[in-house]
Amino acid sequence: MQEELINQVKQLIIDSLRIEGMNPDDIETDAPLFGEGLGLDSIDALQLVVAMEKDFGVIVPDAATGTVVFQSVRSMSRYIAENRK
Repeated sequence: MQEELINQVKQLIIDSLRIEGMNPDDIETDAPLFGEGLGLDSIDALQLVVAMEKDFGVIVPDAATGTVVFQSVRSMSRYIAENRK
């Protein structure tokens, strides 16, 4: 179940950020999403918040929560699993 959700999250990142030429296997599950890892920025974070709400019914209520949620694909998956409707 966890692996399936991790792959769904990777696909969500690729689709919502329109990353060309990347597939889920190219994204490391535990790599940082911001900075050195994928190198995402605050606009990317907003797009991911919207996509998570639309696809999983999960709300990221504030920036402090977002900082924890968007550390890695694994942290996103864990948050979705715990808060999905």
